[in-house]
Amino acid sequence: MRILVLGSRASPCCQEPGRAAPSPLRSPPSEREGPAPSGPFSLALMSRRSARGFTLIELMVVVAVIAIATAVASLALRDPAASKLEHEAARLASLLESARAEARASGVAARWEPLSEQADGSGFRFVGLAAKPPLPTHWLDASTSAQVIGARAVVLGPEPLIGEQRIVLRLDDQRLTLATDGIGPFTVSDNGGVAP
Repeated sequence: MRILVLGSRASPCCQEPGRAAPSPLRSPPSEREGPAPSGPFSLALMSRRSARGFTLIELMVVVAVIAIATAVASLALRDPAASKLEHEAARLASLLESARAEARASGVAARWEPLSEQADGSGFRFVGLAAKPPLPTHWLDASTSAQVIGARAVVLGPEPLIGEQRIVLRLDDQRLTLATDGIGPFTVSDNGGVAP
């Protein structure tokens, strides 16, 4: 005789002989899977079911990790001279735009001239501006050099249209060009990166 209490499971001692009690931790097998495997081959069958391969998400995570590692490695292997030259070019473009705005506001003729080796270490100068404090005249890296293409100096004002102008900056084997069409600001353009 078996006594069942509503809301609880029968203890194993009260069940019919030869029938295993259902485990509260294991869900019953679904109708698609059929009954849970039992016997000596159950472990091999379960391992075959779980060894179907990688999911799409797992593959995407692996590809993302490889991409991030490649990007970090490429930045770490970058030439430090190229990085320094980009900083010099961005700084010079800002200085030129500042001097150009001051020349237009004050109505004075202003220009920028690169200098060869000077005793005080200056690498360039702004002529015609009375800025307080004066604009810088030294490169961030003393090995940097500049050349104005087709002229001795860059004209900065007072006219709003200053004409097309280009400046080539060099540091070691690296080269960058600052250019303006005379209307827009000076922008940095890469000429292959390596000087001929």
